[in-house]
Amino acid sequence: MPASNIILNNKEIQHKIKRIAYQIYESNVDETLLILAGISKNGFTFAKRLKEVLEEISPIKIELCEVTIDKKNPLKGVKTSIPATAYENRSIVLIDDVLNSGTTLIYGVKHFLDVPLKLFRTAVLVDRSHKKFPVKADFKGISLSTSLNETVKVHFSTGKDRVELL
Repeated sequence: MPASNIILNNKEIQHKIKRIAYQIYESNVDETLLILAGISKNGFTFAKRLKEVLEEISPIKIELCEVTIDKKNPLKGVKTSIPATAYENRSIVLIDDVLNSGTTLIYGVKHFLDVPLKLFRTAVLVDRSHKKFPVKADFKGISLSTSLNETVKVHFSTGKDRVELL
């Protein structure tokens, strides 16, 4: 694969993860517990990486939640690995790898709004500008203007993380 297709290499991704973790910590500095809700697969992997850094830099207890959404048919509903009572009146960060059209993120947001929350934020590694829904990333690694026929792929593999433009 040509090097020009690599948008972020492993070192750059680690830097982005650390920066986002600090931003999350700063916006939740008074919290004792924070829920990192990662959208299944890459979003959840990204959430786990953020959890590792947050545990190094802050005293906040971090709880992971895996969020499962059928990306092709989000109306089928959203499932979480923890019960709603676990995040009621808590601070949550909903995390995904790429913000494309906003469909996945907006249905994830909708799910969490069924319970009272203390603070709700979103984080993505790559923010593209093809949104169909009014959703934004509060924390983002990189903003990328791409054409609709291009695809952004995030690969998480220990020591070999990369973001590619295909």
